[in-house]
Amino acid sequence: MDINFKVIKKSTRSRARLTEFDTAHGKIETPVFMPVGTQATVKTLDSTDLERIGFKIILGNTYHLYLQPGAETIDKLGGLHRFMNWHHSMLTDSGGFQVLSLREIRKIKEDGVEFRSFIDGSKHYFTPERVVDIEEKIGADIIIPLDICSAYPTDFKDTAKELDITLKWAERSLKAKKRDDQIMFGVIQGGFYKELRKKAVESVLSMNFPGVTLGGLSIGEEKALTKEFVDYTVSLLPENKPRYLMGVGDPLSILEYVRLGVDMFDCVLPTRVARNRTLFTRNGPIKITKSIYKEDFSPIEEDCECHTCKYYTKAYLNHLFKAKEYLAPRLATIHNLFFMHRLIEDIRNSIKEDRFEEFYTEFKKRYSGGTS
Repeated sequence: MDINFKVIKKSTRSRARLTEFDTAHGKIETPVFMPVGTQATVKTLDSTDLERIGFKIILGNTYHLYLQPGAETIDKLGGLHRFMNWHHSMLTDSGGFQVLSLREIRKIKEDGVEFRSFIDGSKHYFTPERVVDIEEKIGADIIIPLDICSAYPTDFKDTAKELDITLKWAERSLKAKKRDDQIMFGVIQGGFYKELRKKAVESVLSMNFPGVTLGGLSIGEEKALTKEFVDYTVSLLPENKPRYLMGVGDPLSILEYVRLGVDMFDCVLPTRVARNRTLFTRNGPIKITKSIYKEDFSPIEEDCECHTCKYYTKAYLNHLFKAKEYLAPRLATIHNLFFMHRLIEDIRNSIKEDRFEEFYTEFKKRYSGGTS
């Protein structure tokens, strides 16, 4: 599929940029943050909630959807869009991160990955071809080939071996791909070795993927190291492809990596911390169950237009969480995702008006004021 990728505007003082490209379910404008719907749902919300906030692309998780309800079940209904009543774009990951995180119940081989289900312990085997077949049945607009996300830390020899396997799997995935309405992004691995990252970039670009994914970052390493390797990797990439950094979702990091030239982000963090009583504000995150909010009858943020801030107070959310009511994480999640969507809109506008550096400095200073 021709994604018709365009760079609309570039910052004059950083790599921050506005871009757009087409998918089978609509145009994607970047920078963009993509909420994670691991099991065909962004936890506590439905598809209508996400549309109301303004999102045009979300994620599904290949590994989890394969195990439950199964790719064949989703395929019978006509794909994940119909299954979860989502009318916009969707991306599915490859299961590569699960290869990293499920170290105790998986075995990496040259041909693929053997693993046991976290649900019932049953044995399964992913090959690059099998993952492409699963993703084609699921039917997302953007798909990611099977890769190996090296743990941190991993020595050079083992990282190099895992990168070689990932690059071979990338070639096999391209050959296995049949659907013309899906876009496959190549994955850049190589751990925390610049020599290997450079090799990965050169190899992935030679395969002519329409987009590139920065994998194997933000997996437990120090933030300064993440920043160094995002900066280095992006410096090797061409202007004419979207750049997707997996697993980054805290507001300050997104701001930092937009500045370094990243276009696309996803993470469970905004929804996960919402379920755990933390709410984003432009003055920094707050823990809503603190006693200072028991009789605070103001919204989470005075100028926030989200459903939660329009109709409810900090005191009400404080009560809901303490009473362990199901509504609490839902209202908190609505607010945090609205905050992320508004942040991205503000970032886009600042790039468009060539004042991103000013926005970057002002937002960072205000948000870093501390957690209350």
